[in-house]
Amino acid sequence: MADENFNLPPFRALLAFWAAARADRLVDAAEQLSVTESAISHQLRRLEEFLNVRLFERVSGRLVLTPIGQRYLEQIEPAMRDIHAATAALRPSDGRQAVRLTLPPSLAATWLIPRLGAFEAAQPEIDVQLALTTRLLDPVRDQIDVAIRYGKGAWPDVEAAFLFADVATPVAAPGLLPDGATPESLPKGTRFLINRGIPGEWEEWARAHGIAPPPPEASLMLETIEQVLQVAEAGRGLAIGRSPYIEPRLERGSLVAPFGAEGPTGAAYFVCLPNGRVPTAAARRLARWLEGQGGQAKT
Repeated sequence: MADENFNLPPFRALLAFWAAARADRLVDAAEQLSVTESAISHQLRRLEEFLNVRLFERVSGRLVLTPIGQRYLEQIEPAMRDIHAATAALRPSDGRQAVRLTLPPSLAATWLIPRLGAFEAAQPEIDVQLALTTRLLDPVRDQIDVAIRYGKGAWPDVEAAFLFADVATPVAAPGLLPDGATPESLPKGTRFLINRGIPGEWEEWARAHGIAPPPPEASLMLETIEQVLQVAEAGRGLAIGRSPYIEPRLERGSLVAPFGAEGPTGAAYFVCLPNGRVPTAAARRLARWLEGQGGQAKT
């Protein structure tokens, strides 16, 4: 007999949400699931109606998770990955060695994915499975083989190797600030976009320039660096841009660095392997390749 209290959302709608949240564009999510964009839109509306919350906002033609949507993604991500792993375990093996790599979705889209094809071509026997989340996953509980983490490199559960430094500089849409604007002479009414994961970034920047930090009423807090940069591209405020997220945007001109380049923040990205567990040869090869890619990024 069915349990009336076992109230789950429609799985097609959940899958559409998962794909859209990771892709951030309807066309990419639709391509990933081999359906139309209208089908993805329909399923997203269906899930929002089921949950009675708004999961996405549209910013400059992209889907940006609302704070509720971001939390929901982080909560369902482990379950979706477990379903994927359980299904893969039951299906006939193609002989490839699976390596599960976790990193933030925005770093995957901006930095890893454009490079990953080269690794897969050189190592066709390795199946890289991505666990995209802003949460700090537990290597044992979440069955992670390799992780890319952001911070100072001091985590007790992993062996961390330097990948590349975190370099930060203010960025904005072209024309947002007048020519000749300086940190000390920002126009009244300038909005400062804040990444919730690094809430003190503008205070640190202000201290470095000897000026007063932005008042709370001039700030807008968003959930991720990707959301911050998307809102900045839309001309809605000044953001702290971080490498490697801003390079493609600076190259195509959707963002500019009005005060020029700044420098390292003291934090960095690291390639991490679990402590207390011998990595597989495939995991070691992936970790070494990632470190090499980081070395190229620094030169």
